[in-house]
Amino acid sequence: MERTARALWLRAPGECEIRSVELPSPADDEVLVRSLFSGVSRGTEALVFRGGVPANQRGTMRAPFQEGDFPAPVKYGYLNVGVVEQGPPALLGRSVFCLYPHQTRYVVPASAVTPLPADVPAGRAVLAGTVETAVNALWDAAPLVGDRIAVVGAGMVGCSVAAVLAGFPGVHVQLVDTEPARAAVADALGVGFASPADAVGECDLVVHTSASEAGLVRALELLAPEGEVLEMSWYGDRTVALPLGEHFHSRRLTVRSSQVGMVSPARRARRTFADRLALALRLLADPRYDALVTGGSTFDELPHVMPILLGGEPSGLLHRVSYGDG
Repeated sequence: MERTARALWLRAPGECEIRSVELPSPADDEVLVRSLFSGVSRGTEALVFRGGVPANQRGTMRAPFQEGDFPAPVKYGYLNVGVVEQGPPALLGRSVFCLYPHQTRYVVPASAVTPLPADVPAGRAVLAGTVETAVNALWDAAPLVGDRIAVVGAGMVGCSVAAVLAGFPGVHVQLVDTEPARAAVADALGVGFASPADAVGECDLVVHTSASEAGLVRALELLAPEGEVLEMSWYGDRTVALPLGEHFHSRRLTVRSSQVGMVSPARRARRTFADRLALALRLLADPRYDALVTGGSTFDELPHVMPILLGGEPSGLLHRVSYGDG
């Protein structure tokens, strides 16, 4: 067994580097995984990259296999697909998904990896963590047959929510974003598209994912009386102002949070984290999700690529990292 691996670390806010790490020998209930792909989560990783995790949320924001502490130095990430090189016979040679940072090889408990379904390619499976977030949000929202739904914010999470909603019978879904190029993604997912100014109102449900004050205000404006905004954005250390006067009370509107760190209360008694992730992977058998992969690089390019990807306003969706032979 090769005893060393290479991992991406945030040395300081805005500065990344690749470090060598020593790998432990796997125990009987552990696996050694060689990375095939990882994904850059532009929203959360951008927040980490700029050092924007609030001090009182640093414990909550820890990734499952994070090393170091916020703001830096820290090894962070949670979208990884690899192949098991050493471990229990049932997993040996299997392609698996794991909530692991950007690293060429790693050792984790066997219970921390989820085998990919046979019809889900490894390159698409890096979306599993984001689709899992969408699944949890829709367990929270509980949309009904025939609902009129807007998803405000066509980033990775918003597009994943729209893709899952596209499979609901009778539901009318519009993806709302300021970037006209997102119309092509919406078309590939089989949902409508509109700019914020042209979005159709009287919605039963609006899912907000833009992480902007303007987006959340527009989400409220798009609701029908007694409609609900499901707020999925996380603002980190930023504050947001909302118009809770005007017609907020007279129309009996609701704003409710959703967060993937816990299984939705609607399913918590009957579904585990593993069940939720397995469902997300089954959904990824649909090739429509390939539209969410809009860029890529090799692992060795990450120290140069990450400041470009995360330093400004992100323009793409998932950035997929290739590891070659690991």
